[in-house]
Amino acid sequence: MTLLRKICLFYTVALLVAASLNYIPGLTDENGLAFGIFALDPFDDALHVVSALWALSAALISHRAAKIFLVIFGALYLADGIFGIFTAYGFLDLAIFSNPSEGFSLSVPRILANLPHIGLGGFALFAGLKLDRGA
Repeated sequence: MTLLRKICLFYTVALLVAASLNYIPGLTDENGLAFGIFALDPFDDALHVVSALWALSAALISHRAAKIFLVIFGALYLADGIFGIFTAYGFLDLAIFSNPSEGFSLSVPRILANLPHIGLGGFALFAGLKLDRGA
């Protein structure tokens, strides 16, 4: 199994963990915020599960499928995280269509709320573009 396929397996687990955060007692506060930082709704959970299934499929299909997943997923999630810094809402969960922009902010809560997408997206994009070692 190639490195990119193994990375896709990591993303499968990471995304399933993200989808389960609302359902693990003690991880959300009285306001429904995971770790007291961000809210996840059933639509977010579905997005994470679908992304996890895409990552798993890519890992099982081929090195090329893994690379495609990492580049596309990475670009989308990284852009979503950066977009969240500028607006407080992402586009992948369609929140920008139901919430007005709160404007650009480098506040700690805003950074922490978007860091998972920036980190996971950035690493996936890096892996898909730079860690390609072939089949």
